[in-house]
Amino acid sequence: MTPLTSTVAADFASYYQDAAKKILALVAPLSDDQIWTKPYLYGNSIGHLLLHLTGNLGYYVGTEIAGTGYVRNRPLEFTDASRAPKSLLVRNFADAIGLVVAELHKQKESDWSLPYSGKGMDMANDRFRLFLHCHGHLCHHYGQMMYLVKEMERQGLRVDRSKFRAKRTALRQ
Repeated sequence: MTPLTSTVAADFASYYQDAAKKILALVAPLSDDQIWTKPYLYGNSIGHLLLHLTGNLGYYVGTEIAGTGYVRNRPLEFTDASRAPKSLLVRNFADAIGLVVAELHKQKESDWSLPYSGKGMDMANDRFRLFLHCHGHLCHHYGQMMYLVKEMERQGLRVDRSKFRAKRTALRQ
């Protein structure tokens, strides 16, 4: 592995892990009910966004690069009414991040420019752009989750932010 390839893989992995830590810290103080709360008449719950991010990474990296065989049902990511427990959502999301990190470290210099043609990913024509795009997507939905928590608080739902602050502080160390 060339120095540039290992640097790209390590930096991408670090960015994915940092984004995951932020999401997991944000979700930590929420109850199972709060994770499925939709504070707006439109949009998603944090639970649905976690399902969506897990499905996104599971398909684009898992199926298309790692060959896991993961079968994605994208519409269900936004409509699933089963209200899975937060612990399951968090575990599946963390597993998807782990898969991405493992695949990043497997990339050889020539792999970054391999053609990529996963269904629905027209803007990423090679693996480098796929990993870049998926990270941006992860951060976009983290921002949405932040606003969902703020809106829940504004509407009077009690969210124990001390757990969030403690978790964020621990992650920085």
